[in-house]
Amino acid sequence: MDLRQLGALVAVADHRSFSAAARALHTVQSNISTHVARLEKELGVTLVDRASGTLTAEGEIVVSRARRVEVELEALVADVAAVHSEVEGVARIGVIGTTARWLVPPLLEAMAADYPRVRVVVVDATTTSLLPQLHSGQLDLAVLALPIRDPDVDAELLFEEELIVIAPNDHPLAAHDRITVEQLAEHDLLLEPPGTAFRDDLDAQAKEAGVVLSTKAEVDGMRLVASLAFEGFGAAVLPASAAPREYAGGRPWKIVRVDGLTRRSVGVVHRRRGLPSAPARALTEVLKRIVAVEADRQEGIHGS
Repeated sequence: MDLRQLGALVAVADHRSFSAAARALHTVQSNISTHVARLEKELGVTLVDRASGTLTAEGEIVVSRARRVEVELEALVADVAAVHSEVEGVARIGVIGTTARWLVPPLLEAMAADYPRVRVVVVDATTTSLLPQLHSGQLDLAVLALPIRDPDVDAELLFEEELIVIAPNDHPLAAHDRITVEQLAEHDLLLEPPGTAFRDDLDAQAKEAGVVLSTKAEVDGMRLVASLAFEGFGAAVLPASAAPREYAGGRPWKIVRVDGLTRRSVGVVHRRRGLPSAPARALTEVLKRIVAVEADRQEGIHGS
């Protein structure tokens, strides 16, 4: 077993065929076929269904491990280089969309100033989408909504943010500055679907208040929920970071405070196994510094 064989299998997984994998690796298809066949012979299993180009169950297991091997090798090279020179390499971070809006710009600016040889890759997605990428090694760290109930990751609180309602100006809720959870339950709302951390926590709080929240639409993606509310589709319960400080052309919506809702917690999450690379450690250090400075400047957000 060697790295070329593992790399060939990962390329087949990513590009769904031997020919596409060959193009991605700038080689010929016969080389890809040979590498995969030798790997299959050594392991004694079929890793790729030749008819469909998809991985078998055994292939999925091997690719999952192979991705981690690639990440560790990349980290090895970066760590060795950091001993004799400045930190360089790639650091990949996932950030939930509402937080990315205010956090990513100063984070990238600080990284460029402090670690100019580190290439930062940012993935903007939901907590449910980012966590598997963290597990697989596609991300070095992620800024996610807490709590994360996963024994394979460690989480550290970065900040808390208030929950608010964004109501179009013609919505009945826009007539109020503050409402109770009971008043909130009287209206159909734009919410994330059950199973997401934000929705499950919100439903639990509503249950404690003796009410059940009803939905006008369920959308998996906080930024899309916010966009629908901004465009007048309905009222939405959102974290404070979803509301921009300024809005072109004035605000066709209103921020309504909700008494009785606890704040949302957001933290930085790492894989528990494996040593983060030097670029990943640098990114984590800068991230914490930026949050300490910027969080309290955002309306409704409170640093840890």
